[in-house]
Amino acid sequence: MIVDGFHWDGGNWPKCAQHGLSMSEIEAVLRSVPMVLPDRNAQLPETRFNAVGIGPEGRHVFVVFTFRDRDGTRLIRPLSARYMHRKEIDAYERTKEG
Repeated sequence: MIVDGFHWDGGNWPKCAQHGLSMSEIEAVLRSVPMVLPDRNAQLPETRFNAVGIGPEGRHVFVVFTFRDRDGTRLIRPLSARYMHRKEIDAYERTKEG
């Protein structure tokens, strides 16, 4: 899928930043080849996805995001982001190996 960039504003950036990640770190994870799965919460009006990947500093990152179409462009809108816990990292690494 071709994506033209990222959609940041006062609604999503503060929620993503609260766990200590930078915009560039979140964008780097989503630009790499993260493991992407549909979000389990099907009750929401928009389709959300979960991405798991490794940031430029080598830390494992979990990002919830959706897509937004704006003025003919397709954008990724990160909704929340955080560093992963040890148990999550272990499960992710096992999945990658298997």
